[in-house]
Formats: sequence, structure tokens, C-alpha cells
Amino acid sequence: MVLTPGTVLVIFAIVIAIILIGILLTFVPVMLWISALAAGVKIGIFTLVGMRLRRVIPSRVINPLIKARKAGIEVGINQLESHYLAGGNVDRVVNALIAAHRANIELSFERCAAIDLAGRNVLEAVQMSVNPKVIETPFIPGVAMNGIEVKAKARITVRANIERLVGGAGEETVIARVGEGIVSTIGSSDSHKKILETPDLISQTVLTKGLDAGTAFEILSIDIADVDVGKNIGAELQTEQAEADKKIAQAKAEERRARAVATEQEMKARVQEMRAKVVEAEAEVPLAMAQALREGNIGVMDYLNLKNIESDTEMRGSIGKMTDDKKNEK
Repeated sequence: MVLTPGTVLVIFAIVIAIILIGILLTFVPVMLWISALAAGVKIGIFTLVGMRLRRVIPSRVINPLIKARKAGIEVGINQLESHYLAGGNVDRVVNALIAAHRANIELSFERCAAIDLAGRNVLEAVQMSVNPKVIETPFIPGVAMNGIEVKAKARITVRANIERLVGGAGEETVIARVGEGIVSTIGSSDSHKKILETPDLISQTVLTKGLDAGTAFEILSIDIADVDVGKNIGAELQTEQAEADKKIAQAKAEERRARAVATEQEMKARVQEMRAKVVEAEAEVPLAMAQALREGNIGVMDYLNLKNIESDTEMRGSIGKMTDDKKNEK
């Protein structure tokens, strides 16, 4: 088959036309425009082209718009597009508006968009407003006045407060406040038996404190799920205090003993010093006797009489010592 120049030109024109149509359909979402018209949402084809130029994916805006109009919610295309450009989740916002509308919850698009941009799941919040959520705390220990530890676990039923979702505290704050209320209630109880007998005393006391103030939730109820008795903290503290007092007393006794030992050693040293002085004084006696003899203060007979007296004294001392030894042997 021989192609004439006219045939080649026609084929080339057809190919070019197909390429142009493909580019046009890619840049201009014609099928999306047709779907919007079929759903009763009037959107100009140039509006979709403008979205492309503004780097907006048209389906991310048009499909939620169709969904909202079908649900009877009046939302402008400019509002959805601006929320998309701000980094929000348009589909989730529209779903939240539909859920709030079905549940007769007053929720405007501006507030819904603000909640979504704040990083909270607005659809989950609306669902939680309809179906409250149960938050379970871990075992929270407290010590009663009698020193017995009591552990309590609570289940907190909360409902989302849409008015306080922006800027309101989360679940962690609610759990922390409930834990603080449980600890203070147990601590103000005279005995742990009172808590075991009436565990609802904890929930009643905690509920009156208004723990949901400043949070994104409204506390509907606080139920005590489990109560356990822990350690005898008071007895352990007394034991530890007694052990500490014992160590302090031992340290003080050791200090007194060391002081007594030092004093004893000091007295022994002083005794030795006195003995040395006595020996020194006794050594001066012969010198004094010799000096007296030289100076004529005493005679030779006087000196001999003194020696006889000393000898007699030593003899009497020896006889007395022998007598004492015999008595001890008996």
C-alpha cells in the first residue's frame, strides 16, 4: 500500500489532534467537570483550569464539594480551596460537617477548618461528641492516713467539647488531673478500709473538682474499675526511721568511746610524766644528803641512823608482802 502525501498529512494531523486532546484532558479535568454538573454543582471549566494553575488538585476540592452539596451543606468552592492551600484536609472537614449536621451539632465551616488546621482530628471529635469515649487510667497509688497504700484504677467517660478543641488540653491532662484527685482523696481518708468499703467516694470527690476545665473534653462520669491494697508504707517508714536512729546512736556511742580512749591515753601519759618527776625528785635526795654532809648540816651518825631506818622499813615491807602472799594462797 502506497501512502500518498495527502494520506500522510491526514494521519499526522490525527496524531497531533490525539496528543493535543490528551494534553487538554490531562490539564483540564473534563470528567470531573462532567461529574460536578451531573451532581448539580455548577463549576466553570476555567475554574478547574485556574486550580491547576494554582497547584491545586481539583479532585481534592470538587469531590468534597459534591459530597457537601448532596448532604445539604452550603460550602463555597473558595472556602474549600483556601483550606486546601493552607494545608488542611478538605475531605475530613467536609465529613465532619456532614456528621455534625446529621447529629444536630452546630458546627460552622470556619471552626471546623480551624480545628483541622490546629492538628486535631475534627471528624473524630464530632464522632466522640455523639459516641463518648472511655479513657482507662493505670493503677494510681495513694497512701491513707493509717500508712496503708491503696491503688485505684479509673475509667473516665469523656465527650469532645468542640468549643474548646482549639487550645484545649488533651487526654494526658485529663488522666493527670484524675490521678491527682485519686491521690488526694486516698490521702485524706482516715483508713484504707474506708476506701475499700466505698470506692465510689473517690469518683464523687474527683467529679466535684471540675477537672475538665480548660480541656478539649467534657467528663461525663468517673468510675472506679479496681482497687487494690499495696504496701504498709507507714510501717516501712517507721522501720527505716528506727534503722536511721540506730545508726545515729551507734555513731554517737563510737564517738564517746573514741573520746574515752583518747582521755585514757592522755591520763596514762600524765601518770608516766608524774612518775618521771618522782624518779627525778628521788634522784636529788642523795645529792641533797651529800650537800648537807659537806656543809655540816647533818652528821655521820644521823646519816647511818637514816640508813638503818630505811633498811628496817624495807624489811618490814618484805615481811608484810610474804604474809599477804600466804593469805592469798589459803
